Amino acid sequence: MKDAFDTWWEWAGKPLDSYLAIPVEIWRPVSELSPEDRLDRQKVNEAVARHKEPG
Repeated sequence: MKDAFDTWWEWAGKPLDSYLAIPVEIWRPVSELSPEDRLDRQKVNEAVARHKEPG
């Protein structure tokens, strides 16, 4: 089962002519992380989980 980290990196590594998209609920919190933190599965998944929390 893919998590947010897998989804992010599948999208980030897509060819330029690909129409692959990801939900904004993943894109927004991950894009706000530093490039180094985007390489950390736990930090990516935690950022997405925090974004989905109410409030």
